[in-house]
Amino acid sequence: MGNPKAFLTIHRQEAGYRPVHERINDFSEVEQTLNSSDRKRQASRCMDCGVPFCHWACPLGNRQPEWQDYLSKGRWREAYHVLQQTCDFPEFTGRICPALCEQSCVLKLSCGEPVTIRENEAAIVEAAFREGYIQPTPPTRKAHPARVAIIGSGPAGLVAANRLNRAGYDVTVFDKEERPGGLLRYGIPNFKLGKNIIDRRVRLMEQEGIAFRMNTLVGSDTSARELLSTFDAVCIAIGSEVPRDLPVEGRNLKGIHFALELLSQQNRLLEGADIPAKSRIDCRGKRVLVIGGGDTGSDCVGTANRQGALSVTQIEIMPKPPVGYNPETPWPQYPRVLKTSSSHEEGCTRRWCLTTNRFLGERGRLTGVEVEAVEWTTPTAGSRPEMHRTGKVETLDADLVFLAMGFVHPEPDGLVKELSLPLDERGNIRVNPATRQVEGCAKLFAAGDAVSGASLVVRAMASGRQAAEAIDAYLQK
Repeated sequence: MGNPKAFLTIHRQEAGYRPVHERINDFSEVEQTLNSSDRKRQASRCMDCGVPFCHWACPLGNRQPEWQDYLSKGRWREAYHVLQQTCDFPEFTGRICPALCEQSCVLKLSCGEPVTIRENEAAIVEAAFREGYIQPTPPTRKAHPARVAIIGSGPAGLVAANRLNRAGYDVTVFDKEERPGGLLRYGIPNFKLGKNIIDRRVRLMEQEGIAFRMNTLVGSDTSARELLSTFDAVCIAIGSEVPRDLPVEGRNLKGIHFALELLSQQNRLLEGADIPAKSRIDCRGKRVLVIGGGDTGSDCVGTANRQGALSVTQIEIMPKPPVGYNPETPWPQYPRVLKTSSSHEEGCTRRWCLTTNRFLGERGRLTGVEVEAVEWTTPTAGSRPEMHRTGKVETLDADLVFLAMGFVHPEPDGLVKELSLPLDERGNIRVNPATRQVEGCAKLFAAGDAVSGASLVVRAMASGRQAAEAIDAYLQK
């Protein structure tokens, strides 16, 4: 390291967000960036610790200390060279990853000021694009390379396609949507991840020889069995798209939507899609209630505010997490602490320990939600917390409700049904953990949320890389 004691005198400096009064009026990315000098200073805080827990905590195994050292010395090209060896798309993870690495940084554990690893990562890859370090490099292929089909163009599918293409295989990506990206494009708002960032990467992948066949629903538009007979290997990366529902009284009232209905529609509108006015979800002047306290719920909050909602309330059935440190989730567990997102800062009432009893309405239209306060028992060793209703009932006025309670499993129809794929007890595709092969079909593989259930983008990317390695090993035989 250039200065292994820099962390003693240089404090953590985040780039922060654009001012609320400015960013609330558009869907551009809210996060700012530091200048090159400050960014190098932040990288110099990496303390050359004996055991880099950041590397251990990263699902991709990123070698953070190595590229932090290069960055601190202004050697941006070398920093990118190290980074791209483990992370196919740092422009994605550098924007939307919850930074498991930072939660395990020794400076986080010792003084609460981890290195700005995620922001540094984004800065490195943007410099690489800006300075021309990243150029299309079509691989050298054999005369008749093996053909691989990737079903799904989300983070897992894109990584699998990228790795297999660079290994010299003929790769085709199939997706039911009109443009590639999966959850990155249709589930994450533009104010967190601009879609020009996805387009830039997809263009590069196409220039390197990957074919994208969009608007193709495998299992309906195209037979999954036909793909198995045409390609030498097939990788399923369809994600976990079935949302968790709330089947209580009044669920059929107009004004109740799943979170992704709002998020995907807004992203499509920003890309110029022609959506009929009667089908649009418009929060302008509405009292909005978001049920679910996670990141997807937060994204609904930010989107509703930008659409001009009269008020936004977010409720969560679990207790309010503590601020800063939670003794119930000590390291190496991921800390369950209160997270205040940029969307929350823009205007939102947040409440905890509320369960939904029923939806209320008039003439088929939502007018409110009856909620009840709950209490949670403290778990004993080996047990789980138990919820108890308190009988304290109230009504929250609402014109629109967005259900943001997570996802349960992949879509069971289509290719899952056509191929009679084996599913585990949660409804996810069952694979051999060592080979990533779907049980009962040697040339069929699966990766990402379709296997693990809904998880982080960075974990889906790691799964896609594992699937690519397994397919390569299979085809080499």
